[in-house]
Amino acid sequence: MNPLYAGMGTTIFEAMSARARATGAINLGQGFADGRGPEAVLEAAARAVLEKSNQYPPMIGLPELRQGVADHYARHQGLNLSADEVVVTSGATEALAASLFALIEPGDEVICFQPLYDAYVPLIRQAGGVPRFVRLSPPEWKIDKAALEAAVTPRTKLLLLNNPLNPAATMCSAGELSVIADVCVAHNLIAVCDEVWEHVTFDGARHLPLIGFPGMRERTVKIGSAGKIFALTGFKVGWMCAAPHIARVLAKAHQFLTFTTPPNLQWAVTEGLATQDGWVQEARHRFQQGRDRLKAGLEGAGFVTLPSAATYFLSVDLAASGIALGDVAFCDQLIDEAGVAAIPVSAFYAEDAVTNVVRFCFVKEDATLDAAIERIAGARAALGTG
Repeated sequence: MNPLYAGMGTTIFEAMSARARATGAINLGQGFADGRGPEAVLEAAARAVLEKSNQYPPMIGLPELRQGVADHYARHQGLNLSADEVVVTSGATEALAASLFALIEPGDEVICFQPLYDAYVPLIRQAGGVPRFVRLSPPEWKIDKAALEAAVTPRTKLLLLNNPLNPAATMCSAGELSVIADVCVAHNLIAVCDEVWEHVTFDGARHLPLIGFPGMRERTVKIGSAGKIFALTGFKVGWMCAAPHIARVLAKAHQFLTFTTPPNLQWAVTEGLATQDGWVQEARHRFQQGRDRLKAGLEGAGFVTLPSAATYFLSVDLAASGIALGDVAFCDQLIDEAGVAAIPVSAFYAEDAVTNVVRFCFVKEDATLDAAIERIAGARAALGTG
């Protein structure tokens, strides 16, 4: 057996969700939204099954969807992509795998920012790469130029950036992105940008894609996700955007992973990108209200929360809240004492973990959030007492 996978445990998301199912706990751990998503997209998917082809679509994706992705980014982010620079994948994780497998040669080093999505390190290592970590710390989780420069060696080939950053719920500032771009250009690095949360931003903030910064157009892979844009995580439709000389190689890796993505879902996403800007904007406001509702409830129960500028997540600083337990022990106790599942942020570190931050998902119905808040508040006196 491959030792990388043979020695690997179940993901923290599945482990905590399984405990929630077994105990009847409210699951504020795994990041999926309540609700059906935009009806127009669902109807388009159902209609396509009946009215369009259900045979293999083109390996790189339906031309209409690839053009739709390019048009979407022109409209929302001012990018000048062509359809030839878009490869459709079966979700963003497959896009990550294809990108890393296509671009890494054995021994190549890949810079990653911790906390990080848990798929990154296994994929890098399976491709023969060596992850090198830049550690980010709460409460601001800012990227430090000196720490980034220190991670670069003669073997560094790629930089892997998640922005907005899933575990920390932060967004890179224009200044941070400029620093990253300067480092990539100076050291001839390719940036693989996991930008699946690009539309789930709050308080009027606008996502800035790294591919749009000086010197990055020809050296960036931009990864997006329809599942995140339309809160339809089960669709598993994603894409990779890159200059043609990179996109051609990405497509060759993709063809031996999933090869294609269900055509009815591609047609549905094409419809959504063309017609559902209003739904995406409304969802952003609705999710922000959920964030504010959970934040007020947790703070009312005596917890100190960290800023949440994007994503589906709000974090609590245990140490600042007067809780001496580490995040894993606290999450175990939270299920036992309060019947609520959360995620320990230490699970998103490969080394030198932050152990005092716990993450909650807030894209739930008001009644679900209120019930979770009531349970947590009721158990507050017992939480963290060991």
